[in-house]
Amino acid sequence: MALKMGNKIYLSWDDIDTLVEDLCKVIASSGKQIKYITGVQRGGYIPAVMISHKLDIPYTSRINKDTLVVDDICDTGETLKKSIAPYTATLHYKPSAIFTPDFYAKETGPEWIVYPWERKDSEAIQDYLKKEL
Repeated sequence: MALKMGNKIYLSWDDIDTLVEDLCKVIASSGKQIKYITGVQRGGYIPAVMISHKLDIPYTSRINKDTLVVDDICDTGETLKKSIAPYTATLHYKPSAIFTPDFYAKETGPEWIVYPWERKDSEAIQDYLKKEL
């Protein structure tokens, strides 16, 4: 069960299982002809592999016209906006983002989400923004 502490929400593996299940239902009912799945480096790898197994769609490292690119969250939208993939999916989507993924499991607010595969002391700022500071 998710735990909120300050401006952060810490997710459990059970939370991730539920989000992946919900996302898979949305993807499967879309009618899109997705033949491959890949994940955005770091945050997208684990949910992409989970979705690949659950939907029985092969995981690949290449993007082509039938590939779904998965990330954990569409926070600002900068990462997915740069994607050349025809389809995108995330576990979480913030409506304030400049990009909307084709599929997402849940809308979320301004809180920083800490996924189970991240460090518990993760900073509430995207890595690419830290480099600019």
